[in-house]
Amino acid sequence: MKIASVKEIPSEKVDMDGAKDCQVKLAVTARDGAPNFAMRIFEVSAGGHTPLHRHPYEHEIFVMEGQGTVWRDGKEVTIKPGDVLYIPADEQHQFKNASNQAFKFMCLIPAKFQKC
Repeated sequence: MKIASVKEIPSEKVDMDGAKDCQVKLAVTARDGAPNFAMRIFEVSAGGHTPLHRHPYEHEIFVMEGQGTVWRDGKEVTIKPGDVLYIPADEQHQFKNASNQAFKFMCLIPAKFQKC
């Protein structure tokens, strides 16, 4: 069993073309013994965003703090704390910070796609 404070998990810069002012914390991964899912915590600074992209696996998202947008069906949709999202495999998506505060969300993906 792993128990950790998210404050103790180091942040890493999101290293994808098109990402701006975005950090990720690898909260639970295969290196923790998790065989099925990886849990990541993203923080997008004011003016920042993830790249507009798609990939061959699903995402489950829980918005924790701040306000943002997600690219859906060709337009940006506002998301806020308490919102949950399911993004199917191969669906194009992008998250943007829509405020002057940090925008934080939890993201679950299949463990085999998370690089530790």
